[in-house]
Amino acid sequence: MQIVQVYQLQQELNKLANRPVYIHLETTNGAYAAHFQEGFFNSGAFIRNVQLNYSLGKVTPDYPHRVGLKLEGGWVYAQGITHYIVDEENRLLMAGLDGEGKLAVSLQISETPFAK
Repeated sequence: MQIVQVYQLQQELNKLANRPVYIHLETTNGAYAAHFQEGFFNSGAFIRNVQLNYSLGKVTPDYPHRVGLKLEGGWVYAQGITHYIVDEENRLLMAGLDGEGKLAVSLQISETPFAK
């Protein structure tokens, strides 16, 4: 993955606009390691293979970045995006990594469903 360059990521979002796509959106504050710390408040969110069609994808210039997808009735967004890549299957994979390099948020967009 590479560090977000706003213009390049914006171009990738534009390529996927106005067509049916699948998204994967996940947040975590350490859910995968919560068992190591007694009393740790574990929270997160996870959606996968939700098909939608966004009319506008927008990446904010502030770091870490917010990436939003404008839908007919509202928005889907991920706050804290720091890295992205377009993989060999032409999926746009975005991630927010904390100071230790651990995943905090992931937003992925694909023209085909993600593996179950």
